[in-house]
Amino acid sequence: MFVENIRTHCLAKKGTTESFPFDDETLVFKVMNKMFCLLNIIPPVSLNVKCDPENAIELRERHEGVEPGFHMNKKHWNTIKPELITDVKLIYDWIDDSYDLVVKGLTKKAKDELNK
Repeated sequence: MFVENIRTHCLAKKGTTESFPFDDETLVFKVMNKMFCLLNIIPPVSLNVKCDPENAIELRERHEGVEPGFHMNKKHWNTIKPELITDVKLIYDWIDDSYDLVVKGLTKKAKDELNK
């Protein structure tokens, strides 16, 4: 259920696509071909989201279920272990923040295409 809810949340975001570019266990969500969420669909489920570097450290210190991004740039990505997060809304907020960070970093041309 959790995986499907995360998938639905990500796909509701404008310009989002999904694929399995690495293996059949890691569902990757992209906006304008840039990753914003990686979802490990095999238990134990986890997800990687992009994060502002200062906020990333703060979240890791504050939440047991937030760690440096597994197989990612640990300065910019966090791995979330949902079973250790008591407020599921936080996970959706972190996905939204990741999407917004990626969109913010798009080229003007890509932003214009996204906003068509």
